[in-house]
Amino acid sequence: MSAIRHALTIKREDDFAKWYQEVISAADMAEESGVRGCMVIKPWGYGIWERMQRLLDDRIKAAGVQNAYFPLFIPLANFEREAAHVEGFAKEMAVVTHHRLIADGEGGLIPDPEAKLEEPLVVRPTSETIIGDAMSRWIQSWRDLPLKLNQWANVVRWEMRTRMFLRTSEFLWQEGHTAHADEDEARVETMRALEMYRAFAEEDVAMPVIAGEKPENERFPGARETWSIEAMMQDGKALQAGTSHYLGTSFAEAANIRYQDREGGQQRCHTVSWGMSTRMVGGLIMTHGDDDGLRVPPALAPFQIVILPMLRDKPEDEALLDYCEGLRAGLAGQFALGEPLRVLLDTRPGKAAAKRWDWVRKGAPIILEVGSRDMENGVVSMLRRDELWNAENGKPAFQNPTREVAQETLSSVLADMQSGLFTEARERREANITRDISDMDALAAFFGEDRRYPGWAEVQWSKPTGDGLKSVEEQLKALKLTFRNVPMNTPPADGTCIFTGAPAVERIYVARAY
Repeated sequence: MSAIRHALTIKREDDFAKWYQEVISAADMAEESGVRGCMVIKPWGYGIWERMQRLLDDRIKAAGVQNAYFPLFIPLANFEREAAHVEGFAKEMAVVTHHRLIADGEGGLIPDPEAKLEEPLVVRPTSETIIGDAMSRWIQSWRDLPLKLNQWANVVRWEMRTRMFLRTSEFLWQEGHTAHADEDEARVETMRALEMYRAFAEEDVAMPVIAGEKPENERFPGARETWSIEAMMQDGKALQAGTSHYLGTSFAEAANIRYQDREGGQQRCHTVSWGMSTRMVGGLIMTHGDDDGLRVPPALAPFQIVILPMLRDKPEDEALLDYCEGLRAGLAGQFALGEPLRVLLDTRPGKAAAKRWDWVRKGAPIILEVGSRDMENGVVSMLRRDELWNAENGKPAFQNPTREVAQETLSSVLADMQSGLFTEARERREANITRDISDMDALAAFFGEDRRYPGWAEVQWSKPTGDGLKSVEEQLKALKLTFRNVPMNTPPADGTCIFTGAPAVERIYVARAY
C-alpha cells in the first residue's frame, strides 16, 4: 500500500482549527475583508450559500410564508421596549450616531459634530422589534392572522472572537417572523419551523442533527421557549445550526400587536421567530471536509459535475472541445435529486491535473477528465469526490465508464453520494456520544485533556432554575462545556441529576461548542 499525498498541508487530526481555515482558502470560498470580523464570500462559497437559499426558500414558501424586507437601521427606542431583548443584545450592538463626515484638517475624516442623530440607530442584530412595528400596523382583525413573514438579509453582531462563516460580525441569514391568534397556533408554527430546519439540514446539507429545546439559560433574549437543531462536527464540538423561538406575547405587548377577535374584543398576538445563517456553510465544511479539502453534498454543489478537457494547445483541441460540449449537453438534460444536473465545462487554460486538484479542493462531487484517447475510445475518466483514492496504490481512484454509461448513471451516483455523506456523518456522531455518565467526575473524565475530540455526553438533570441553574452553569463553565438541547423523542429520565443529586426530570446534551 502506497502512502497518499493529500491536497492540503494540514490534517484534521493534527490541528482542526487550522485545517478549517485552510479548507476555506484552498477551496477559494472566502477571504478576510480588512474589517475585523467581516469577510468577502467568493463565488464558490457564495454559490453554496445560494443553493442553501434556494432550497430553504422553497421550504419556507411551501408553508405559506411570504418574503419581505425591512430596514437595516433600527431606532434604539425599539429595543428599549423589550427589556430582556435589549439586555441580551446590548454588548453586540453596532450603533450609528452621526450622518455625515467632515475633514479633520490633517487629511483625515471625523464625524461632523453638527450631524449627530437625534436618536441613535442600531445596525440590525435581529428584526423582532422593527417587524413588530410593522405587524402592529398590518394586523387589525382576526382575519389578518396568521401573518407569516420572512426576510433574507444581513445582520451585525459585534463579536469579539471571530471565525469565518462560524462567528462573524456581519453575516447573512434568513429570519422568519409570524404572528398568531393564540398560543396553540404559535406553538405549532414554532415546531413547524424546527422540523423544516431538521429536514433541510439532513436532506439537503446531509448533516445529521438533533432537534430539541434549549434550557432556560440558553434561550433567545425575551423568548418563552427556544428550540434548536444541533450538529456534531468532526472534532466532536457542537454547532447550533438553526433555531425556532416561541416568543409568547411579550414582543406583542412591547410593539402593541393586537387584533379584534370574532366577538369584537381586543387580543394580544402570540409571535414566533426562527432563523438560519451562513454559519451553516461552516457546518458543511466541518461535517464533510477531509484532508483534501471540501466535499460538497450534490444537493448544494453549484456544479455537480465538472468536465475537464485535457487540452494541448494543438489543432485537435477543437474536436475534443466539441466532444466535451456534447457530453455536457447530454448530461445537462438529465435530472438528479429532483433538479436538472448542474454541469460545468471548464475550458480555462492550464494543465488538466492542476485544474483537477482545484476542483477536488473545492469539493465538486464528480470530475470527468477527457483526453484525446478517451475521445477515441468513447470513454471518460471519472473521479468521485467521496471515493477519491485507491487505497492499494495511493493514486486517484479513476473509473472509466463509456460516455453513454456516464450519461445514464451519473444521476444515481450523485444520489448515492448525497445519502452516503449523510450516513457517514450520522455514524460518526453516534459513535461519539456517550450516555452512561452518572456523576461530575465521569463528565470531567470524558472531556479530559487526554481526549482531544471527545464528542458529546447525554446526561440526566433535574432542570433547576434561578441560583440552582447558575450553579450548574458554573460547573459546566469550569470544564468549558455548555448545554446544547433537550432532545425530542428520547427515553424519560430514570436516574439522578449529575449536577445536583436530585431526581432527574429529563435528559440533556452537554458538549464543547462553536
